[in-house]
Amino acid sequence: MKIVIAGASGFLGSHLTSELQQRGHDVVRLVRRAAQGADESTWDPYAGSVDRTLVGGADVVVNLAGSPTAGNPHSGKWARELRESRVTTTRLLAEVVAEAAAQRKADGRAPQGYLAGNGIAFYGDHGAEPLTEDADSRGDALLTQVTREWQAAARPASDAGARVCVLRTAPVLDKRSAPLKQLRLLFKAGLGGRLGGGHQFFPVISLRDWVGAVAFLAESDHAEGPVNLCCPDTPTNREFTRALADAVRRPAFAAVPAPIIKVAAGDMAPEVLGSVNARPAALLREGYVFRDRDVRDVLAAGLA
Repeated sequence: MKIVIAGASGFLGSHLTSELQQRGHDVVRLVRRAAQGADESTWDPYAGSVDRTLVGGADVVVNLAGSPTAGNPHSGKWARELRESRVTTTRLLAEVVAEAAAQRKADGRAPQGYLAGNGIAFYGDHGAEPLTEDADSRGDALLTQVTREWQAAARPASDAGARVCVLRTAPVLDKRSAPLKQLRLLFKAGLGGRLGGGHQFFPVISLRDWVGAVAFLAESDHAEGPVNLCCPDTPTNREFTRALADAVRRPAFAAVPAPIIKVAAGDMAPEVLGSVNARPAALLREGYVFRDRDVRDVLAAGLA
């Protein structure tokens, strides 16, 4: 298949690109600089500039572009860039995919696939309630608001008949990238501990399952709709804390009180203290087989 990826230079994007190439797919990366080969194409999403023929002719389009979610939670500029980078890129690619949909239908070709990046924060705080992809979105936490707009930006593609998967990604745990990169050092120093009461559910996924699941969705000819990218058994923050402390062989008796988190994390505090007991129902229904089913599996893979 011919696959176009935006955000291919990021941590997740680079690993996904390698996996898809190893599977024999022709991958073209959208880049914000001058293209340096046939496997790259220059685009400027803020100017609405992209090779529409390239994107419209791809079998699958994947959008992972966006500014880092790690930043100053007290910065309005960071929050605006977080929202705009995701919504703008998603909307532009969705519009191009929608433009191509009518011609693909007229030609009798299969619908184009559009895998639109998103976050598990879409759901907001639901306490202990298990959350499959049909659960509602609650609250006005920053990332919850962003993911709602992010998802809505992909609507032109689905309205036009494309096969759209919304990738509701949980934190991907790998020691080379946030958040595990920082947490590993903190816990190894004996400074790890639960956040607040620790009862809140904290969905996670290993890098190899994230890459495997997204490649699985790209290769599917029918999977569509929201997809929770998280391990099947979501841990609480207390369980995650205990598992990481055991993995690095350090105690973790500390706890950060909720009032301190609310001050330090600002608009991101609801993401830290909120509870999202997500379940990857769509992936399991489609037949994806997880390599890492619980937090100890995920951490073992991420720290290896």
